[in-house]
Formats: sequence, C-alpha cells, structure tokens
Amino acid sequence: MLAFVFQNLAVRKPHLDAGVYAYAKAGFGEYLGFFSAFGYWASACVGNVTYWVLIMSTAGALVPALGDGGTPAAFVASTVGLWVFFWLVRRGVRTATSVNRVVTIAKVVPIVVFVLLCAFALDVDVLVANLRGIDSAGSLFEQVRGTMLVTVFVFLGVEGASVYSRHARRRQDVGRATVLGFLSVFAVFASVTIVSYGILPMSELAGLPQPSMAGVLEAAVGGWGRAFVSVGLVVSVLGAYLAWTLMAAEVLFVAATDRDMPRFLTGVNAADVPVHALLMTAVLAQVFLVVTLFSESAFDFALNLTSSLALVPYLLAAAYGLKLVLTRDSYPAGSPTVRRDLVVGALATVYTAFLLYAAGPTYLLVSFVVYAPATILFVMARREQGRRLFSAREVVILVVSLAGAVVGVVALVAGWIHL
Repeated sequence: MLAFVFQNLAVRKPHLDAGVYAYAKAGFGEYLGFFSAFGYWASACVGNVTYWVLIMSTAGALVPALGDGGTPAAFVASTVGLWVFFWLVRRGVRTATSVNRVVTIAKVVPIVVFVLLCAFALDVDVLVANLRGIDSAGSLFEQVRGTMLVTVFVFLGVEGASVYSRHARRRQDVGRATVLGFLSVFAVFASVTIVSYGILPMSELAGLPQPSMAGVLEAAVGGWGRAFVSVGLVVSVLGAYLAWTLMAAEVLFVAATDRDMPRFLTGVNAADVPVHALLMTAVLAQVFLVVTLFSESAFDFALNLTSSLALVPYLLAAAYGLKLVLTRDSYPAGSPTVRRDLVVGALATVYTAFLLYAAGPTYLLVSFVVYAPATILFVMARREQGRRLFSAREVVILVVSLAGAVVGVVALVAGWIHL
C-alpha cells in the first residue's frame, strides 16, 4: 500500500521532487518536511553503517579480529572503506553509477543460484514443520510485530524513484519504477525466505550467524556454498552502499535547493557532485560507526535504528496521500479512483503508524536523540532567509522533539534502554 501511495503521489503531484521529503512538506508544513528530509537522510546514513557491519561480519569468518562487525578492527576497516567510497563518489556521479550498474548485475546472480540450489535441496518435511511454527516463537501477532523493522529495512529504497523524480523524463515512470521496485524486492525476499525454510529447522535458522544465507547454502550443498554466498554478499552490499550514498546526498542537496536546509549544502564540485552534502553523509555514518563499538549487537542496532528513523518520513508521506483523497486535492469531480486511493492511503497510514508501535520505545527514543539536534540546521536556514525561526505550531513540534530527546538521553544514561 505504501508503494501504491508513492506511485499515486508521483502522478498527482508531479511538481514535487525528492519524494518523501517533498510530500511531508507539502502536506504538513516546512518544519515536519525538514524533519522528514533529515530523518530519511539519517536513515540512509545508518543503513550504510549496517552494510559495513555486515561486510565485516562476513569477512570475520576469515579474519577472526573482525568478529561480528562491531570490533575495533572492524571499525578501522569500515572507516577506511567509508572514506574510499566518499572519494569515489566525489569524483563524479557518472563514475559511481557506472560501477553500480555492473554491481547490480553481479549481485543478482548469487541470489538466483542460491534460490535454485536450495529449491533442489528442499526438504518438504522440514518446510511443513517450519510453517507450523514452534511454541518459542510466540503468537502470530508477536511474530509479525517482531519482524516489522526487519521488513521495513528490506524494503527501504522502493521509494527511491521518488527521490530522484527531478531526473525523470515522464512522471508516470516514477510511479511505475516504484511498483516494479517493490515487486522485484518482494520476489527476492519471499523466494530466499521460503526456500531457506525447507533446508533447516526454524530453531537452527534462528541461531545462524550473519550472513545467514551463507549458513543455509552451506547446509544445502556444503562448505563452498558459504564462500559463494559470502563473496556475492560483499559485492551486493558494496553496490547498495554506493546507491544509498548517492541517494542520501541527493536528499540533502534538494532540501537545501528548496531553502529548507542551509545554503552551504547546495555546493557542488567540478564533477557536479553535491560535495558538501556528500561530506555530511560520510561524517554522520562515521559517527554511527563509533556508536556500534558500544552496542551489544552492532548489526541489530544499526538495522533497527535505520528502520526507525525512516518511520516518520514514511508516515508523513502515507498521511499526505490520505489527505489528498479526503480533501479531493488534485481529484476532479467524479474521479473513478477516489475510493481505491482512499483505501490505499488509509491502509498505508495505519501500517506506518503501527510500525511506530512495533519499533518499541528503545529505537523511538534513540531516534528522538538523533532528530532533535537537527533543528540547528533548520534554524540556520531560517536565519539565512531572515525569517522568523518558528511559528506557534512549529514551537509545539520543537518542544515534543526536545522532550523525546531528553527522555532518550536520560534513559541511555540511566541504563533503562540499551543499544
């Protein structure tokens, strides 16, 4: 439903570029639009940290010092990789996208091979037993709630066409790319998951170290399967890292161009790369790499925080889609799609609102800690324009965000929540 909302908004609001951020601003004002832009950008930065942790945990099978991706050695290696990619993207978007095109093809092959090999090795009895579930997994509701943030992480990026909408020749292509992107990811996600449930019992699947796909293929075909998946995963994740670095910089750049971020973020170099936005992206990722050194599970922390930071932008975009239908904005009288779009918008809004509950207090409070200081950038932009810093409505939003951040800091210091 959320993918359909983005498709609908791309067609009905063709003048709104940068997707998630622009929809929040158009529907609920500049301050919430700013928070949406910042949250989406921060989510991309933390997501990039997740990629480095996953790469290092994969390499940890060969280099024990890298451990689960959260060790000091892994931190150093990730830092080097982060700044090498910064240099690569800084040279030019065309260079980066050319590399990404090759990587995209290369990373599909291991996934297809994995699905085919596991399908041939699939044990029907194991699959049936897994689908019946085990008592320790909890109720169906608890299982759904517990996997929500992981599912959000898997589908992060299906709205990417909206982020790059200013480059589209036809607005219809933005909507089509969104739906096709969702269906493609869904096909991969479902295929990998289903065949895995026919290889190992649920209890053994739950105990596999990251990357768990490697453990599944090893159980299906032997030791070479782990090596095959591990190599494919590193290639895949590096490609994803490159794409998300470009996307994060694009969000900051467009927001600054629209005067919702400080003017310095509009700076580009000779290669037409928004270098200041790119630098901020690398710096924030570096900060969260440091945080992973102090977390109990670096991978789980980065993954869940990535999803939590994206929830506010997603909720505001879904709510804007619903608002358009309720107000009949851009809907001519007698439009045949009103009822359908109302159902889509309502379900997407309820879904994203439920995600806030599913995230739990830990990551919501940590998200507040990340969001609140961002207001400094908002104030900088308003001062550059000689405008009043906050309206009465924006003051309320500011107070709520600061209160959440204070509670989050106190909870972390007092040990009420753990990273």
